[in-house]
Amino acid sequence: MPEPGQRDYGVDPEEFGSARVDAAALQDAELGDVDWSVPPPGSVQFTLDVPSGKLAAMALGNPDDPCVVLVPGATGSKEDFSLMMPDLAGAGYYAVTYDLAGQYQSAGAGPENLVPPRKHYDYGLFVDDFLAVMESTATPVHVVAYSFAGIIAQLAYVERPDLFRSITFLGCPPEPGPSFRGVSRIGRFSTWVNGRAGAALLIWGIRSGRVAHVPPGRQRFVNYRFRFTRRSSIRDIYTLMQNVPDLRHELAEAPLPKFVAVGEHDLWPLQLHRLFAQAIRARIGVYRGGHSPCETSPHEFSRDLLALYAKAEEA
Repeated sequence: MPEPGQRDYGVDPEEFGSARVDAAALQDAELGDVDWSVPPPGSVQFTLDVPSGKLAAMALGNPDDPCVVLVPGATGSKEDFSLMMPDLAGAGYYAVTYDLAGQYQSAGAGPENLVPPRKHYDYGLFVDDFLAVMESTATPVHVVAYSFAGIIAQLAYVERPDLFRSITFLGCPPEPGPSFRGVSRIGRFSTWVNGRAGAALLIWGIRSGRVAHVPPGRQRFVNYRFRFTRRSSIRDIYTLMQNVPDLRHELAEAPLPKFVAVGEHDLWPLQLHRLFAQAIRARIGVYRGGHSPCETSPHEFSRDLLALYAKAEEA
């Protein structure tokens, strides 16, 4: 399926990504080693009551403005979007992000808090939490879903499309089924290890820098988060990512702006992301770096989101 053209969103596809040298690109080039423990100036931190418990959240901007909900992935946290939130808020959007259940400062949220209690983190838990977060804001909202959260956003869209104004998949697993099979280094082991071993392999890869090479300040923050994140949540998420549902047809029919954002050296081959974008009729933007354009190209990524949102607001 072809990607949407200029008449669909008003922005030429080649303008999405890091091909241009503009103010956003220059800002990203000057980032250096960031202290990720420092929240964006003016942001507020709070908790959200959701079905699995209490989630740690952060917001920046005017709550009366259109909302952007930014959802981190497995082993991640709300701080992953710290460099993007000022750009979004400065452009007139209310940026909200949170830690997934079981992750970092939301470690207390889990399946034992559900009614009735369950034994494992499952897709239903994460989807219901996500829907509760969306409904805590002025809907519909723009959604940016990072990696594992991209799967959650797909499931949530199918269940409640009325809550979505646009949807962006950031480094989302591009294929259904066992999603880790295409990942370099750990992919060849992924299909024959269980959730516990898979989680240990994933944590080892992140801690050792084998999955992604990051600056020392970023690595310190990533290692610090692991002190709090429940291993059971990573174990269950690893298992879930071995069974990714195929919702490409439903997404292709979705009448809203869709965007696939990916680093040129992502965990999955770029060709798979391009095929995913084509299958769901989405624009794709490719950025310098690896799995985390929200960290390495936050200003360029925000620039492209704002272009997408501007067209959506016109419609």
